[in-house]
Amino acid sequence: MTAAPRQGSRIQQKNRRVILQAALSEFSTRGFNGTTIDRIAETASLSKPNVLYYFPSKEAIHLQLLETHLDLWLDPLRALSATGEPREQIMGYMRRKLDMSRNYPQESRLFANEVLQGAPHLERIMAGGLHDLVAEKAAIIADWIAQGRIAAVDPHHLIISIWALTQHYADFEVQVRAVLGQTRDPFAEAERFLDHLYSRMLAL
Repeated sequence: MTAAPRQGSRIQQKNRRVILQAALSEFSTRGFNGTTIDRIAETASLSKPNVLYYFPSKEAIHLQLLETHLDLWLDPLRALSATGEPREQIMGYMRRKLDMSRNYPQESRLFANEVLQGAPHLERIMAGGLHDLVAEKAAIIADWIAQGRIAAVDPHHLIISIWALTQHYADFEVQVRAVLGQTRDPFAEAERFLDHLYSRMLAL
């Protein structure tokens, strides 16, 4: 009596995962406005009515993806600790962000496309959670500077620069590979370069 509902639940969970993975591919490539339910259904190898059975709209799928991956996006900064050695903490944050670009390029482009559209679905998070988290970590960096433990830099712009110099490798991957060629490993090279850059920037 209970076998059929459990099987149905597994099928539903599988279909939801397939739809979300297909939508991630579409949104990260085409952006929100360029993606349609028809495209998501085609990529997922499901019918449009089947997709709409699980999600009422394109907006619902997009919001689900953003909410699902939000912690993944913010966790590297959350891990920066006031109790650690300052340069190790900042360099570790940079490396975690670069690893995210390497391992989660579609997720990175999903958020990049959202921000380029004015972040309509992330407005609350941008104004609240992200702002507060950056302010908290910037205050830690400012304390390290005041204690003479690292060179004087603007803490907010230091964090923003890490975003720019790591996320670029995912968000503009086609451009990076066009410049470097297909035989070079952009992430290994980037890590060596950024280690050198930030080591010198933060040295007293």
